[in-house]
Amino acid sequence: MPHSITLSDLAWSTPDGRTLFEHLDLSFGPERTGLVGRNGVGKSTLLSIIAGAEIPRAGSVNIDGRVGFLRQSLDAVEGTTIADLCGATPALELLRRAERGIATPEEIANADWMLESRIGAALHRVGLDVEPETRLDALSGGQRTRARLAALILDEPDFLLLDEPTNNLDRHGRIAVADFLGSWRRGAIVVSHDRELLDAMDAIVELTSLGACRYGGNWTAYRARKAVELAAAAHDLVHAERERDKAERRAQLAAERKARRDRAGARKSARGDIPGIVLGMHKDASEFSGGAAARLAHKQRGETADAVAAARERIEVLQPLTVALASTNLPAGKTVVRLDGVTAGYLPGKPVITDLSLSISGPERIAVTGPNGCGKSTLLAVITGARRPWSGSVTRGADLALLDQHVRLLRPELSVLDNFKRFNPHADDNQARAALARFTFRGAAALQIAGSLSGGERLRAGLACVIAGPSPISFLILDEPTNHLDIGAIEALEAGLRAYDGALLVVSHDEAFLENLGIDRRLELGRPSGA
Repeated sequence: MPHSITLSDLAWSTPDGRTLFEHLDLSFGPERTGLVGRNGVGKSTLLSIIAGAEIPRAGSVNIDGRVGFLRQSLDAVEGTTIADLCGATPALELLRRAERGIATPEEIANADWMLESRIGAALHRVGLDVEPETRLDALSGGQRTRARLAALILDEPDFLLLDEPTNNLDRHGRIAVADFLGSWRRGAIVVSHDRELLDAMDAIVELTSLGACRYGGNWTAYRARKAVELAAAAHDLVHAERERDKAERRAQLAAERKARRDRAGARKSARGDIPGIVLGMHKDASEFSGGAAARLAHKQRGETADAVAAARERIEVLQPLTVALASTNLPAGKTVVRLDGVTAGYLPGKPVITDLSLSISGPERIAVTGPNGCGKSTLLAVITGARRPWSGSVTRGADLALLDQHVRLLRPELSVLDNFKRFNPHADDNQARAALARFTFRGAAALQIAGSLSGGERLRAGLACVIAGPSPISFLILDEPTNHLDIGAIEALEAGLRAYDGALLVVSHDEAFLENLGIDRRLELGRPSGA
């Protein structure tokens, strides 16, 4: 029998009592499944429950087989090695003693002579060329992620549970992880916003506030199916609104008929030619029929209003963000920034970028790519003025804003609305709220404190602040903006940037993101760190 994972009537709530999901029924077999959904919907929690690291509020998890769990991030404990991570340190020490001729015959009989080659093979599968004795705190974050994945491979589980395995990896690391998963023939459940990685999946499970839904096929097939669902949801909304309007008209007609009957009864009573007992009977009958009609109209209005609300909720789950922005009026030939022979770094005598020249003119869209540690963030710091070059010159010819993955340009103690007004001081309250509404901060959502927002909400708020106002910033710099975002937030970011007509400089390892932005040219920085 194939190995399987079955979730039955599963429910989980946050410590403050907020329900993330309930009555969840899912099953996973020996296939690669991508688990997607917006930030905060419970994807990582669901993996932790399957791994046994969290206890559900209700329901059960039945696992036929062994699971290996890769958490999204773990700090390296000082002195811990890759061998420790693999649980292989004592066995490797035995091999070293055997090589030096100081192991006992009993120890040699129990030695695993193939262990070192198996560790090397696991490291090779994730594109990591290091020794088992390498300390984890000597590795970059991306290398540590791949080392942890190699340890799981060595353990040979029946199911891999991977939480954002390509986060913080450079292009080489992302390709290595994608290639590994492409060759994995057991079960895998992968939480990821990496659309290239999700295109290697056999199935997609979407987790939303409405529950979980499974789609056969990869990410591309899933998106095609979602487009069909969105069209159907839009049709349902039109139908629900039409039925609501009919119910409103019926209620209005019923009210008008009752009013006419009441007026006619009042006129007959005033004439005095009908006995009082008959008038009373007519009045009772009129009030009964009028009350029944009113109750029926009220029920129908409530039902149709509920149908409209449900249809709109479905649309909001499915509908990607689309925005219209004011023009930056950036002339095509205007020099936005120019670097001439720039050398910069952090440690004396060890430059990170050397003799670099770059010119950006008009509404160009430029991607800065390269391995981790090659100087991308240093370049952005020099361009924005956060770091002075050791030599060479920087000329800035346009207003600019840097939007990083932590959106530090927002003041966390202020509301979204107040942050918007900081960047757009000439916008009145109506203009500010209209601009924020285009980025889905409507009504009370615009009054949320920036420090309380999720990662995707912060990025959306930062983007609104700098490009949604009446006079948007004409040069926008993005530093790994898609890290830690769910796919819905990434697509919202893409929609906003596609509507932007200023200059764009983007540091990103996310090829799908860069392709969707319509990049004009690339600047490849080349000194790798091995991350």
